[in-house]
Amino acid sequence: MSAIEQHLPTAASHDVHAHILDLVPRGARVLDLGCGNGALMAALQQQRDCTGYGVEIDDANVLACVQRGVQVIQLNLDEGLTMFEDASFDVVLQIGTLQHLRNAEVMLRETARVGRIGIVAFPNFAHWPNRLAVLRGRMPVTKALPYEWYNTPNIRVGTYADFEVLAHKNGLRVLDAFGLQDGRMRRFWPNGLASTAVFKFDRG
Repeated sequence: MSAIEQHLPTAASHDVHAHILDLVPRGARVLDLGCGNGALMAALQQQRDCTGYGVEIDDANVLACVQRGVQVIQLNLDEGLTMFEDASFDVVLQIGTLQHLRNAEVMLRETARVGRIGIVAFPNFAHWPNRLAVLRGRMPVTKALPYEWYNTPNIRVGTYADFEVLAHKNGLRVLDAFGLQDGRMRRFWPNGLASTAVFKFDRG
């Protein structure tokens, strides 16, 4: 797998991080998969008294994590999480990571195995501007999906509704779910009105 990029484009990442902070219990032990430059994990440490690790493959991002004071493990997520025992973390995060993974379904199950709670966030391809772009015969280019089809680091796209189906298929219990658009939470028709999907779940 190529190096996992930053969680999300800069503006979108700040919006998402603010809401993720609210979902993580104070003092939780956290594993942040595809942690990018460690900004989210650093915020969890400083604002929520959390401990734990980031997981990242890119050399520059690993260095950035260290400079932020974030403990980081350099690991290719497509190789799995066999180094971690069941329920060894309170929360496992996949924020802007799922769409980069070749083994996305396996990693989702691993997230639920390693953490008591899993939280994922990813670009929602069913957001109405994306639908309109496809109707016009073009792949969408937006804040949440800022790349052209030929240079995107995303190897898959999915929707809010797709994840609901995937969670059910894998026996996961959704504890909370909402969309995010321009920094605001969207609970009414998030599949169409939100550019980012957020799910909190456990093994049920």
